[in-house]
Amino acid sequence: MIDSKIMETTKSILKEFGNTYFSDKGTLKRNKVIEDLDAYTPILMKALLANQLIHDTYTESVVIDDKSVEIFKLNQFIEMFTYKEYWQDSYTKFENKIGLTAGGKFIDETADVVLDFPFKDTVLKAGMTKEDQKDADEPFLHETIAKAEIDQLLEPKIFVNATKYDQENLDGAPVDNFEDNNLIIKGNNLIALHSLKQRYLGKVKMIYLDPPYYFDETKPADAFKYNSNFKLSTWLIFMKNRLEIANELLTDGGVIFISMGEDGQAHLKLLMDNIFGRSNFVQTFIWRNTDNADSLGKKSRSSVEYVHAYEKNKDSSVRWIGKKTENGDAPLLNTGNPVGTLTFKPGIIRFKISDGIYPAGKYESLEALTDIIVEDGKNSNEIKLRGTFKWGQKNLNNEVAKGGDFIIKSDKFSIRYQKAEGSTMAPEKFVDGPYLSKIFGVGSNEDAKSHIGTLGLDFSFSKPESLIAYFIRAVTQENDIVMDFFMGSGTTQAAALKMNRRFIGVEQLDYISDGVERLNKALEGEQGGISKDVNWQGGGSFVYAELMEKNQGYLKDVQQAETTKQLEDVVHRMIEGGADFDFRVDVEKVLQDPEYQTMSLADKKQLMVKVIDKNQLYYAYSDMEDRDVQELMSESDITFNKSFYGSVICNGQKESTRTCLTHCS
Repeated sequence: MIDSKIMETTKSILKEFGNTYFSDKGTLKRNKVIEDLDAYTPILMKALLANQLIHDTYTESVVIDDKSVEIFKLNQFIEMFTYKEYWQDSYTKFENKIGLTAGGKFIDETADVVLDFPFKDTVLKAGMTKEDQKDADEPFLHETIAKAEIDQLLEPKIFVNATKYDQENLDGAPVDNFEDNNLIIKGNNLIALHSLKQRYLGKVKMIYLDPPYYFDETKPADAFKYNSNFKLSTWLIFMKNRLEIANELLTDGGVIFISMGEDGQAHLKLLMDNIFGRSNFVQTFIWRNTDNADSLGKKSRSSVEYVHAYEKNKDSSVRWIGKKTENGDAPLLNTGNPVGTLTFKPGIIRFKISDGIYPAGKYESLEALTDIIVEDGKNSNEIKLRGTFKWGQKNLNNEVAKGGDFIIKSDKFSIRYQKAEGSTMAPEKFVDGPYLSKIFGVGSNEDAKSHIGTLGLDFSFSKPESLIAYFIRAVTQENDIVMDFFMGSGTTQAAALKMNRRFIGVEQLDYISDGVERLNKALEGEQGGISKDVNWQGGGSFVYAELMEKNQGYLKDVQQAETTKQLEDVVHRMIEGGADFDFRVDVEKVLQDPEYQTMSLADKKQLMVKVIDKNQLYYAYSDMEDRDVQELMSESDITFNKSFYGSVICNGQKESTRTCLTHCS
């Protein structure tokens, strides 16, 4: 490769030092040069600065106390030795030199020091699809992005193909207005979450996630629809960035539930402690995910999965009551619900406190409107209790008719319901508390697979609706917002719809179409899953929209290229179509480089993925001011975006989204 003029000049100076900076074969010892430059080796610095070209290019005059002082721009000079010619200026400086910075300059350039955490590409995508791992070892995982670019990356994005589905329009109809409808978004979930931030900040009551699991061992290529072979550090950053914005979206008292297998659950627990706060930990539920017995030859419990639950600000006015008990009883009380009165017939409540008479009056968790007489561990009289109950009298009577009863375990009088089967739970059901299983009305993978099959869908490892319904029932009321941004087959959204909760779903992969089809069948009133339990008859609606792709489409084409010719066609189409490349890269110069031409297909793809500007994966909402962008959109979509982003409540005031972003950032 032909050296630039400045490099030729530098090499000629370095050759004056004999073998100090060159090997016996004449190869430049770049690391040695950088080491001596960092050390300001006097003899080397003197030789370099004596050259007029280097002096004029890399020195700058500054005035200090009325005196002119020349400063040598050392970092810029060093960059010449660390990057290829086609990496113009400082494209990879953050991945080659990571450390303490202030104002974008490293510690050796300033006395003001802050810790600068390098943003990796997991902010963007992190191997969510298998294509991200295909033909390369986690491509662009060492790429880092400056803070200003991260801000640009996470700006609200344009929605296109906005379509509303309801019983009258199961095929969907274009919609140009958004009125807090149920919402399904196709696109990168991190970017989508930031696009939802201003409308839904602090408004989501429950989040359930079934994310890509972390596995200690590499999984077969066809085990999951998504990429399941993360490095641990990559997976943790991938999850961290998404959970941080999820925490912002939760309302005070809102609860997040995340499912995880045994390999990743301990790592996830530590991460959630850090993001949501250890004091906000509620419980780790253990779900028996199969009807089949464990294999005796397996060392780990492959028949169970873990669901970590955290509440946002547990000291808030909405307080989680339904913590686990030794019998696995479901919560009956939740202080976020309206106050009501329930009547309990004699013998319905079991007491784990002493027999005796407990007078009418207010207790910590409820108010007794009648005296409570406890004999032989049960209430011997009909009693009336006033509190913030999860159920009404009708539901209570139905559960009693099934043989269920209720339990009070302390003088705080927090009451919980236990199904009739609970007393016959086998000892093997207990692992640090009860399994969530069919004893509690929670189904298994087999139930989920059977349900998915009746819907005519092909989706492996879907969760049963009854699992999600268990959590929805515990922490939400009708019309609360339930979110799942690893939507998959749409289990969370279907359960929320059937339980009259509002929902938001986000999915990047193409099987989002399965989720839409499933929800359409739910609109019609399909009777699988929890439908019969909640007397679901159909109804409701939702809006589907897509983040408007910009470089995301090119990125997918590069990743999916199977031959060098296909890759070349994509790259030329990118150049001719005006794709956004990193501003520090001359792509045409890359293509002409002899070293690039001799690369393997996998290396070429990895390089092209690297030079695509990932800050421009999708069009920003601010781009709608550009007529060229508007020409790519339908009139309906333009109106829909204005409706969605038109105005939001920010700091108590109704303002434009852009103004609010400025205030709230």
